[in-house]
Amino acid sequence: MIAPKGQIVEQLAGDAIEQAKGQLTGNSRPETLGRDLVRTIRAAKDDKRVKALLLDLNSMSGARPAMLQDLKAAVEDFKESEKPVIATSDYYLKSQYYLASAADEIYLTDFGLVLLDGYSRYRAYHREGLERLEIDSNVVRVGEFKSAVEPFLRDSMSDEAKEANLEWLGDLWRSYLTDVSAARGLTPETMTEGIANLNAQLAGADGDISQLALESGLVDHVGGRDVLRQRMIELVGEDEEEQSFYRIGHADYLEVVGDDVKKGKSGKVAVIIAKGTILDGSHPPGTIGGNSTAALIRKARNDEDVKALVLRVDSGGGSASASELIRQEFVLAREAGKKVVVSMAGVAASGGYWISTASDEIWANPNTITGSIGIFGMIPTYQKPLAKYLGTRIDGVGTTWLGGQLRQDRALNPRLKEFVTQSIQRGYRDFVARVSEARGMTTEDVDKIARGRVWSGIDAHEIGLVDRLGGLEEAIASAAELAELGEDYGVQYVEKELDWKDRMIADFLASAGDRFPQALGFEQSPAERLGLSVLGGALGETLGDYADILSGFNDPYGMYAYCFCEAE
Repeated sequence: MIAPKGQIVEQLAGDAIEQAKGQLTGNSRPETLGRDLVRTIRAAKDDKRVKALLLDLNSMSGARPAMLQDLKAAVEDFKESEKPVIATSDYYLKSQYYLASAADEIYLTDFGLVLLDGYSRYRAYHREGLERLEIDSNVVRVGEFKSAVEPFLRDSMSDEAKEANLEWLGDLWRSYLTDVSAARGLTPETMTEGIANLNAQLAGADGDISQLALESGLVDHVGGRDVLRQRMIELVGEDEEEQSFYRIGHADYLEVVGDDVKKGKSGKVAVIIAKGTILDGSHPPGTIGGNSTAALIRKARNDEDVKALVLRVDSGGGSASASELIRQEFVLAREAGKKVVVSMAGVAASGGYWISTASDEIWANPNTITGSIGIFGMIPTYQKPLAKYLGTRIDGVGTTWLGGQLRQDRALNPRLKEFVTQSIQRGYRDFVARVSEARGMTTEDVDKIARGRVWSGIDAHEIGLVDRLGGLEEAIASAAELAELGEDYGVQYVEKELDWKDRMIADFLASAGDRFPQALGFEQSPAERLGLSVLGGALGETLGDYADILSGFNDPYGMYAYCFCEAE
């Protein structure tokens, strides 16, 4: 039984102790590691003890399109065993439904919902509000498509941003409709028409959303959970003690089948996960630390058994300084004779693309969001509201013209703005030069497809930003081939290791956390999850993204290669 909780991710946020504490108290956002689900499905395919695969998507909150494609591919591969695949949920939003569409049978409860709303990109714009507060944003950027800072400069999305966003959002949606319609025996045109005429069709179904989903061919069965339970008993037998069907969850199943990481004799392919915002310094998993990620690359480089490295990128970027530090470690790895292959996950844009340039080959999923080759800097100052509302003014002296100029409670000195502008422009030229060298293109040709513009994986492949389309498994196999390892190679995920005391604590907390949150009533109903996701999304869009710039980002030069480019 595959029953992911929360967001399906490339890497769990925080170290093992932080994850266990969050599970124990219910204070963390639930996450499920995508590669664990893929491993489960792959192993279950040839396991004679497994008679069927159940996708219980009730607690899944979403996943990036690239991750969904990898999971769907694993399910379709499982179906070659001729074992049935069943999907169930009280509701299907587009992420849940994409995965469910790969099933042989889709079950929906009587008052269930299928809502395929497409992909969108909406943001809050603060120019007028900042002017009312008399806060100066002091933004410098290179690239008319570099829209990350538009909310501080405008009251609406620019035409350039709308053009670029519609292009890659359209690619994602066309891919979605093609995959789902093929799986359900429909056509993209039929599904598009159904969404366009949703209200009229719902009226024809007397307002019954679940019945409309059945009549439209989106689901196969509508009814109470007893209908699904009886079907599963028919397939795998009845567990009379539990008064249900025999099943095993993916985490327990992985413990039974053991670690499927290939050991190999000819050498190893080291896989390094780079997920989250790129920051200077050392940071736990879920964030890419310049120092901590570089240390993992260095560890793989110094391992004589490692012949190739695969960087799995899921990041919109961040600090330009940290991005360059990581890139340089891959340069050293290649100079040491190691092959380097990049596998782009959901997002590998801006700084996420920067760290990908020192490689022998770049793979992207068709639905990867990449590009956004551009740089920006921002120094917000609030001296005006201090003086107007509090009567506070800042004054003093310094031994050079730079003294005291980096204070946010003072107006930005024009000479300092000129200094920042020149450094940002140089940063962009450096970025373009790295891409030019990596991709064998002229700087002029790179500039034409750069300028901060975002591309889908499909388009990025066509314009030469990536070499091949495919997932992580294909990238690992390609790295082994480039390193001439043959078929008997090993695969090792390189991660920061806990010492024995920390691991003992983490294991203890995790075992306690399996039941504790539920006992305290932390589990949420589907309706609550839907409501909280909407509220959380609105607050996160308005406050969270921009808080990253104002306080979370820590580039020592205030120079950022970052892309706010996640589809909704």
